[in-house]
Amino acid sequence: MRIIFMGTPDFSVGTLEALIGAGHEIVLAVTQPDKPKGRGKSLQAPPVKEAALAHGIEVFQPRRIREAQNVEYLRKFQPDIIVVVAFGQILPREILEMPPYGCVNVHASLLPKYRGAAPIQWAVIEGEKVSGVTTMRMDEGLDTGDMIMKEEVVLDPKETGGSLFEKLSRTGAALCVKTLAAIEAGTAVYTPQDHSQATKVGLIHKQFGLIDWKKPAREIECLIRGLNPWPSAYTKLHGKTLKIWDADVADGDSQKEAGAVAEVTRDAVFVQTGEGLLKLKEVQLEGKRRMACDAFLRGYSLKDTDQLGE
Repeated sequence: MRIIFMGTPDFSVGTLEALIGAGHEIVLAVTQPDKPKGRGKSLQAPPVKEAALAHGIEVFQPRRIREAQNVEYLRKFQPDIIVVVAFGQILPREILEMPPYGCVNVHASLLPKYRGAAPIQWAVIEGEKVSGVTTMRMDEGLDTGDMIMKEEVVLDPKETGGSLFEKLSRTGAALCVKTLAAIEAGTAVYTPQDHSQATKVGLIHKQFGLIDWKKPAREIECLIRGLNPWPSAYTKLHGKTLKIWDADVADGDSQKEAGAVAEVTRDAVFVQTGEGLLKLKEVQLEGKRRMACDAFLRGYSLKDTDQLGE
C-alpha cells in the first residue's frame, strides 16, 4: 500500500522499518520539527526523520498539521492509508477521511485502558502485570477509535519504563504489519471501545518524579521503575537532589516517620515509607555519576538519623 507514515520518537522507528521491510511504499514521513537540545541548543532531528532520510523517504515537518495548506500538501501524495505512531499532534477530520483505508494508529496500551500520553510509563507506575499494544482506526477523539488488533506483553517484576518501551515498540511494529495485511485483505474486524472502561493518563513532567515518602513502599518502587530512564524519581538528601534508579520493597517496618533512614548497611539504605520499608539499591547524588548503593556509601556518610525529602 501507499502509506503516509506519521511518527516522531524512537518508539515509532521500529514500525516504520517494519512497514518498509514488508514491502509497503512509504510515500512521505511526517514528523515534528527539529528541536534544540543540549547546552549548545543545537537543533536535533526526530528519530523518525533520521530513519526516513536513511531510506530516501521525503520528510515533512509541519508545526501544525491541521493548517489548510498542510492538509492539501498531504493530499497530493494520494495515500491508501495513513499510519500514525506517537506523532504528537491531533489529526483533523480532513486528514482522517483522506485515505481510502483511513488512518490507523499503533497505541502502546491495551485500550481502552491508558488513553492519552505516556501509556508505557503509566502501566509500570500503576503496577500492571500485563500491558500491550492496540491498533485502531482513528477518529477525532483521543485514542477513542475502533480497535482492530491487540497483543499482550507480560511485564517483568523489575520492568522499567525504558525496557517496556523497547518491548512494546517491537510488538507494535509486528502488529501494525499484521493489521495492514488484514485491512488490505478485507478481513480486519473493527471493535468499538467500551468508553466506560477508559482510563485517561496525562503527560509526565520532571516534577512528577519527586517522591512522596508518605506513600506505600510498593507505590514508590513502581514509580522509580516507571520513571527510569526519564525523568527519574528523586528526593532530597542534605539539600541536594538524590535520584533513585533502583529499589526493592523490603520486609519490616521501623516505626519511624516517612522519609527517615531506618537502617544503613554495607550495600544498601533502608528508608521508612508510609507503609513498609524501601531498600535503595542504585542512586545518583546531584553532581555525581549513577552508582550502586555500596559504592555510594563508600564515599558518602549516611546515618540512620538522616531524613530524605524536603
